Amino acid sequence: MAKFSVSRRIAVAIFVYTVCFSVSLVYALPYDDITKTVDKYELPNLPYGYGELEPYIDEATLRVHHLGHHAGYASKLNAALTKWRTEADVDPVASKSILEILQHLDQIPATHKGPIRNFGGGYVNHNIYWSVMSSNPRNLTRLPEGELLQLLNAHFGNYTRFKSTFTTQANALFGSGYVWLNVKLDSAGNEALLMSSSVNQDSPISDGLYPILVIDVWEHAYYLKHQNKRANHVESWWKVVDWNRVQGLRSWWKKALDEGKREEL
Repeated sequence: MAKFSVSRRIAVAIFVYTVCFSVSLVYALPYDDITKTVDKYELPNLPYGYGELEPYIDEATLRVHHLGHHAGYASKLNAALTKWRTEADVDPVASKSILEILQHLDQIPATHKGPIRNFGGGYVNHNIYWSVMSSNPRNLTRLPEGELLQLLNAHFGNYTRFKSTFTTQANALFGSGYVWLNVKLDSAGNEALLMSSSVNQDSPISDGLYPILVIDVWEHAYYLKHQNKRANHVESWWKVVDWNRVQGLRSWWKKALDEGKREEL
């Protein structure tokens, strides 16, 4: 009996540790880094292994996308921020987080605006992109639920219509860029959903929007697997969209905005 009790306690301890570790992984998502005010932005860890989005996004693509393209944006953003922040007449916007900087893009001096827009946008856009996906080894059809589904139904008619419209925009976007689902707030703080697209590394954050879902349709996001067949990439991407994480990002924006308002008081 004593042995059983000890074994049971050990099993419970392992279970609790596993749950706590899993929870920490769930909440350590790349978009958390964009609110930090730091001298140097680090390349965030992915919330999954490089092979865990297979077969929808292949390991080779994910590695070069993260370790090559995203890392390049992080490095060039840091160089651009250092150059801007070390000027004689320091701009107060320069000392803010990259999130706040992108929210005040119109206040950046012309000599620095282009690099910050491109590299800061590239850094933040990828942080959000990684955060709304997860592995789907059982090939499940995952759907939004609860309040998020109600919002999608209210603004797009139903989920099927939303997905069709989003897919059409992703396939039709000329050149390189992203398609987004954003939260938009009116003057009274009421929440609406707005679909948008952006070219290059422009971010909807600079337009006063709060993105909660995004697909990257730059060719480097899919070319190794799909070559020029973007539609195949878009179709596969829906399989790794994690609607719990989309809802989590929506909740994160609410918290971030509330904290921002308290700091202003």
